[in-house]
Amino acid sequence: MRTIIHTDQAPAAIGPYNQAVVCNGIAYISGQIAFDPQTGKIQMDDIQSETDQVLHNLGAVLQACNSSYEQVIKCTIFMTNMNDYAAINAVYARYFPAETAPAREAVAVKSLPRFVRVEISCIAQVS
Repeated sequence: MRTIIHTDQAPAAIGPYNQAVVCNGIAYISGQIAFDPQTGKIQMDDIQSETDQVLHNLGAVLQACNSSYEQVIKCTIFMTNMNDYAAINAVYARYFPAETAPAREAVAVKSLPRFVRVEISCIAQVS
């Protein structure tokens, strides 16, 4: 059984996909970017604030799935500049401490939607 998840606390999908799909107790959460659903603007002041908004959006979708950062099994980070890796990691570590961090990959890509610099997706257990 699949359940489609939508919350207005995170950016709406900008294409033919959903914010998340829950199937058999696992949430598959689409990539989140630094779009602030309250202001309607993309947070791109610096890579740290951009990453923080991305993870805030991810948390809103996790909550809508009846999950949390602690239940994340795996993350995928897409970034447009590998030189941002350390700064992204510093913010990421506030949400996912090393002792309980999920599995992860981080890859550099040529570009991302709306020309953001970072996008993060995840897979999580649901309560």
